[in-house]
Amino acid sequence: MTHASRKTQLEIPEGVLLGHALVARLADSLGIRVFFIKGPASALQGLREAKLSADVDAFVDPASLEVLLEGLRDRGWRERPVDPDSKTFPKHSVTVHHPDWPCCIDIHFRFPGMEKHAHDYFESLWANNMSLSLAGQRLRVPAKELGVLFLVLHALRSPSLPACQHELEYLADLTRREDMSEALLELAGATGSLAAMQPFLEGLLPRTTTVVWPEPSREWRNRVTAQEPGSARLAAILQATWREKPRMVWGALFPSPEVFLSGNIYADMSLVGQLRQHHARWDRFLRALPGLVRGLRRL
Repeated sequence: MTHASRKTQLEIPEGVLLGHALVARLADSLGIRVFFIKGPASALQGLREAKLSADVDAFVDPASLEVLLEGLRDRGWRERPVDPDSKTFPKHSVTVHHPDWPCCIDIHFRFPGMEKHAHDYFESLWANNMSLSLAGQRLRVPAKELGVLFLVLHALRSPSLPACQHELEYLADLTRREDMSEALLELAGATGSLAAMQPFLEGLLPRTTTVVWPEPSREWRNRVTAQEPGSARLAAILQATWREKPRMVWGALFPSPEVFLSGNIYADMSLVGQLRQHHARWDRFLRALPGLVRGLRRL
């Protein structure tokens, strides 16, 4: 499929288009630097095959996160509930929704796999942006090499999924065709994502290129290895200090309502509804137990 044909087949829901325009105009009015990652822009750039976008992914200057969120709140947007266990699930974005809007907006202030502090690498991200026409206006999006970096890191979080394997194969072929491996290596170094990118990059770099690959962080190892339901939480409990373990075990056995609402903001939170969700949660955990044990052994 050619780049041109991919453009013609790309369908973007109106809510997603308007969501991009809303965030871009709001950021401009507040003097905030924002650019858009993944989503329809990546398909228009030829970085991924056309697929239906369900939400809007924006990356904001971390220093301006609260200003942008406050601007969205003033316009009726509300933050979705999140799992309060930030040790098991370190936060990298804030998801907001609106009762009259058909899609959510994910505001990223860092990105998994990029191990440097986001305040330290945002300038590198911003310097590798470009302008693209979408939603009736010019939007800031990653330049091609940076767009590939985001997509590879996203796919590497679940490398065993067929869809992610397909995307990694597509991106590897694109990297070879357009000779992007060394540019990706430079961006990986600037963002602290060398460790996460090693499985993708080491087979694509010229043989003359010497790289000292760092060890991945515990957070990244947990993300990649803990793929089964409950495995991330169990891994975090095993790795926690003895002082932290009782609180984390209690939270795993008796999750707060936010845990259920984080997956579905319309979840039935009546007593009967919560009991059903507890039952479904344990059922998923027990069915995933063999794979969970294998994953923990790898960790």
